[in-house]
Amino acid sequence: MKITDVEVIKLRVPGWDAATFDGSYDDVVIKVHTDAGIVGIAEIDSVPEVIRAIIETPSSHTGSRGLRECVVGQDPLDIQGLWERMYHSTRYFGRRGCVIHAISGIDIALWDIKGKAEGKSIADLLGKKRRTRLKAYGTVYPLGETEDQVRANIDRGLALGLRAIKLAASEFWKDDIDLTGRLISAARKHVGPNIDLMIDAVTAWSKAEDGLPLMDLFAENKILWLEAPLELDDVEGHARFQGWGIPIGGGDLGLTTHFEFADILDRGKCDIAQPDISVVGGYSETMRLAEMVRQRGKRLVPHAYKTNLLIATNMQFLAQHLTEEPCEYATSESPLRQELTRERLAIDSDGMLTVPDGPGLGVSLDPAAIEKFRVR
Repeated sequence: MKITDVEVIKLRVPGWDAATFDGSYDDVVIKVHTDAGIVGIAEIDSVPEVIRAIIETPSSHTGSRGLRECVVGQDPLDIQGLWERMYHSTRYFGRRGCVIHAISGIDIALWDIKGKAEGKSIADLLGKKRRTRLKAYGTVYPLGETEDQVRANIDRGLALGLRAIKLAASEFWKDDIDLTGRLISAARKHVGPNIDLMIDAVTAWSKAEDGLPLMDLFAENKILWLEAPLELDDVEGHARFQGWGIPIGGGDLGLTTHFEFADILDRGKCDIAQPDISVVGGYSETMRLAEMVRQRGKRLVPHAYKTNLLIATNMQFLAQHLTEEPCEYATSESPLRQELTRERLAIDSDGMLTVPDGPGLGVSLDPAAIEKFRVR
């Protein structure tokens, strides 16, 4: 079997103005075609036009090659060999950033091809499937600026069946500590003691001193973890959030490859690595990161605020992951969020997700959605 083409498809909800931090309205889907008729699919949480350029550009020299030229004519089942080939062939302009995003999409699609060819789920290919159901947690974004808004937005998540909710911070949190305290306390009081709550600071704080005054409040309200407290460049600043008994997560807003994660885990002392599989380097790099995290006695909880396709991507990883971790479930109201795949991946009545058991990713693209949202 040989790869015949890599197709890049840009999708966008009509009228979307990119005014908020929500990647589920704009998307880039990758399809890797083979001469056996098997097609692997993936989506990437990145800029579609940039990804298209990285994949489709003609090669400049042996260290600056377009990814399509790297993989067409190659064996799609040689996933590790192709990962190294792509990484090495883009070393002059890649090694981190958007080139790794593009490699991620092709890598995920290759694992999807392998699963379809062998009649196995990606979870079974990556290791041993240890679980068929995963606890869903949903990011409520935006959270709101009043207690009534907070309650209403949380109710939107609870209506989906969520039993774990991540509250997204806003810029005003650092300027009005009293208001922030009331919002967090209102959220805990509203959901009661049996719903898990996490905090995503979304880098709302420009320095550690902005967020540290809230740590006692987070502890009082039994926040399970705090993620993205600062910009990723402030590695030492992340370490200052230790000491309150709240695990600190990092890496979801831009880190690629395990090399970058080593810094945030070691110098930054983060407890939870939060890679986006479609950004960090695909399944191949996520598995290397998982081993690095295991050796440090820390956790890995993948990021996913996109469509059902990325949720399914995460579910296949988490189903075989050594430790049981929750699966992020985007609460975005974007129609693309739900419609991209034929499968809807609804939350069960107990707040759990059932892992797709079909070959590869276990989900398929909906042709009607591709036609509806495609930007030609």
